[in-house]
Amino acid sequence: MNVESQEHKDLRAAVAALGQRHGRGYDREQLWAEAAKLGYLGVNLPEEYGGGGGGMAELSIVLEELGAAGCPLLMMVVSPAICGTVIARFGTEEQKRTWLPGLADGSLTMAFGITEPDAGSNSHRITTTAHRAEDGWSLTGRKVFISGVDIADATLIVGRTEDARTGSLKPCLFIVPRDADGFQRSQIDMELQAHEKQFELVLDDVTLPHDALVGEEDAGLLQLFAGLNPERIMTAAFAIGMGRYALATALAYAKDRQVWKAPIGAHQAIAHPLAASHIELELARLMMQKAAALYDAGDDAGAGEAANMAKYAAGEACVKAVDQSVHTLGGNGLTREYGLASLVTASRVARIAPVSREMILNYVSHQSLGLPKSY
Repeated sequence: MNVESQEHKDLRAAVAALGQRHGRGYDREQLWAEAAKLGYLGVNLPEEYGGGGGGMAELSIVLEELGAAGCPLLMMVVSPAICGTVIARFGTEEQKRTWLPGLADGSLTMAFGITEPDAGSNSHRITTTAHRAEDGWSLTGRKVFISGVDIADATLIVGRTEDARTGSLKPCLFIVPRDADGFQRSQIDMELQAHEKQFELVLDDVTLPHDALVGEEDAGLLQLFAGLNPERIMTAAFAIGMGRYALATALAYAKDRQVWKAPIGAHQAIAHPLAASHIELELARLMMQKAAALYDAGDDAGAGEAANMAKYAAGEACVKAVDQSVHTLGGNGLTREYGLASLVTASRVARIAPVSREMILNYVSHQSLGLPKSY
C-alpha cells in the first residue's frame, strides 16, 4: 500500500530538489520568491484565486522537504496555512480577491497574532477587545511572540467582541494592516537565531473598517480552529523536516568518521539511537499525514485530535533527533561548520509553540480519553 500518491511523491521530490539548490546557507527572500514562482507557497489555496487547489497534505510536504534540506520557511506556517486557510474558508469575496492571490504568489505575506502576555496557552483569556465604532471597529490589546510582523503586509489578529445578549466575550478575527494607526511593534530579543523575528504588539485603539472582520461574529471558535489545526500540522512538518536534516547530517558523519577499525556508525551505541530517531520521525509523519487528510476532507473534529497528536509526536521526535545527532558528532556537533548546534535551541520551539506539549496532553486526556479537567 502506498501512503502517498504519485502526485505527492513527485511534489516531494521537486521541493527536495529546490531545497538542495539553496541549502543551509539560503537567502530567505530568494527562496521565498522561487518557491512562490513554482507554485509551492499557495499549493493549498483555491485555484480560482491563484492557488494550487490542494490542501494541507501538499503544503506540509513543501515545508517538510525544505526543512529536511536545511532551509525551512517558517512564515509558511503562518501566511498560507493559517491566514490563507481562514480567509479561503470564511472570508468575503472581496477579502479573498484582495489577499489570496498575493498569498499564493508570495507578493503578500500575513502574520498571525493570538498569543498574549497574560493568556499563554489559554485562548479563553484573550483580552484584546474589539468594540463597534461608527465606521467599523476599534481594537485594543497586546500580543507577544508574533512571528514576522516586520515583513508582513498585515496581521490576522485574534480579538474578542462582546455578545450583546450575554455580555460574554467571544473570539473574532480581524485583518490589521501593518501601517494602521495605533498598531505598534517592538522586536523581542531572542536567543533563538532565525530569519523570522519575534515581536510584541500593542494595539492602541486601532480603527478598522467593517470589512476588517473575517467571517461571522457568531462563529468565532470554528473560524479560529480552522486556522489552528493547519498551524499544528505545519508545525509538525517543520519539526519533522528539522529532525530529518539533523539525522542526515549525523548519518553522513557516522558513515565516514573512523576512530577504531570501523566507522563509528557500525557501533550499536551510535547506530541504534539514530535508528530509533528515524522510526520516531517516520511515525510522526504518518500522524501528520492522517491529520492533513482529515482536515482536507472537512473533518475538523477528527483533524483537531490528529493535528495535536502529530504536533506532539513531531516535537518530541525532533528534539531527540537533534540531540542524538549532536551527540554523534561529539565536539564537531557544536561547531558552526556542521550547523547542528543552533538546532538545539530551534528544536525546542516544536515542543512549546504554538501550543505546549502539556496542553496537548490535556487535550488528549480530556477530549480523547474522557478524563475530568483540573482547571
